[in-house]
Amino acid sequence: MDPVTQSGLPFAAVYGPEALDGWDPQERLGAPGQYPYTRGVYPTMYTGRPWTMRQYAGFGTAVESNERYKQLLAAGTTGLSVAFDLPTQMGYDSDHPLAHGEVGKVGVAIDSIDDMRILFGGIPLDKVSTSMTINAPAAVLLVLYQLVAEEQGVAAADLNGTIQNDVLKEYIARGTYIYPPAQSLRLITDIFTYCRNEIPKWNTISISGYHMAEAGATPVQEVAFTLADGIEYVRAAVESGQDVDEFAPRLAFFFVSRTTILEEVAKFRAARRMWARIMRDRFGAKDPKSWMLRFHTQTAGVQLTAQQPEVNMVRVAVQGLAAAMGGTQSLHTNSFDEAIALPSEKAARLALRTQQVLAYETDVCDTVDPFAGSYVVESLTDGIDDAATRLIAQIDDMGGAVAAIEQGFQKGEIERSAYQIQLEIDSGERTVVGMNRFTTDDVEHYTPLRVNPAIEAEQGERLAQLRAGRDDAEVQRLLQQIRDTARGEANLLYPMKEALRAKATVGEVSDALRDVWGQYIPRDAF
Repeated sequence: MDPVTQSGLPFAAVYGPEALDGWDPQERLGAPGQYPYTRGVYPTMYTGRPWTMRQYAGFGTAVESNERYKQLLAAGTTGLSVAFDLPTQMGYDSDHPLAHGEVGKVGVAIDSIDDMRILFGGIPLDKVSTSMTINAPAAVLLVLYQLVAEEQGVAAADLNGTIQNDVLKEYIARGTYIYPPAQSLRLITDIFTYCRNEIPKWNTISISGYHMAEAGATPVQEVAFTLADGIEYVRAAVESGQDVDEFAPRLAFFFVSRTTILEEVAKFRAARRMWARIMRDRFGAKDPKSWMLRFHTQTAGVQLTAQQPEVNMVRVAVQGLAAAMGGTQSLHTNSFDEAIALPSEKAARLALRTQQVLAYETDVCDTVDPFAGSYVVESLTDGIDDAATRLIAQIDDMGGAVAAIEQGFQKGEIERSAYQIQLEIDSGERTVVGMNRFTTDDVEHYTPLRVNPAIEAEQGERLAQLRAGRDDAEVQRLLQQIRDTARGEANLLYPMKEALRAKATVGEVSDALRDVWGQYIPRDAF
């Protein structure tokens, strides 16, 4: 039986010129920094400077996370990437009953401007680029970041960074949604407009395939479903009256990088080419910056194992190499202990050092698109482009990404792929070193990083002090303004900013929108 790629595309043992019969290099490739951007979005890529090295971090309280950020910056990280705890991601304060047991566990707890002030204390926000992995309450955290920057004397026009702000993939693969899709899209387009006017250098959305891939999507599904979501966001913004070339240059993407180097490199190249074609031909964008698919990459957490965790160092290095060879703009490399617990300080530093070795000790940065012209990579690039384009056409026929989500299409396709992967692992057809092959009976002793459960009570006390010390009547008046705005068409971020400045909490602002919009309940929840 001939081998196939992760996406099920044929994988020949030998490739030659026949793989590219009828192939127009200029049409398919172009030059680096030129349409269709197959070879990279910038002419010089890493020959000018390496990718941005981000390390996703955040746990416990704002004080603990601030310390970790300073450690990472001192170790050479060139961009921060903030992980928020589950209550924050769901728009609940730390003292909400549904937050019990989850405060500070998978990220930092942020309840108010006081926490955000501590989180970035001593970090000059005009000197760092900050990515925030936050979706349903993205507007709230963005405005808090802006308020803290203003307190530092940093103008909003000087802020650089990204909010993930990709709610559609939450309905598909991750689950941290709050509001129904139509209202979520309204909030996202408000963010686009607000940032255009107030924070012009900010990347307003990071359209994410990473979480779908972690849930089991193949590379073709990852590209197709991610770009289909991007099409939905662009369509919503255009229908709200925005000009495509005013917001499209600030769109960004987020992909996984697996250990299958050749297919991953081809995936990144195909995604760039497809997005350029979509923006130019489907939406009529005129600005070349609107055609560029700029993306962040994270190595594949789902491929890490708790068995023989040191082997994960090798996996992460291979995955990081694939991302660099594929032309990523920024990269997070996972820590080897993440299959067990939150990364230790030593493991996080080693993950960063992995990127630094790739950038400074190899020749990866000496040339642009090193696989260009490779028979196998060009053939795989075409194969992923063709298969993902067909899948997007299926979604178009359903009425677009939101309609397909409501029919359970993407979720069902990913679940089938995930099931197939697990069958292959269980049968041994797919090798996972240290887990189903090359195992050992040695018991490995490892002391994981633990979050102090007392922080839940500490956050509750901080919230009680905050509420006691603020002008509550003014806060309630400003929260009512948010509700009134949600019922109309004005931009929501302006009343949000005033409420948060007056010390309204993340949960209170999110609840104000829940009061008007309700919460989304998926069909399969019944």
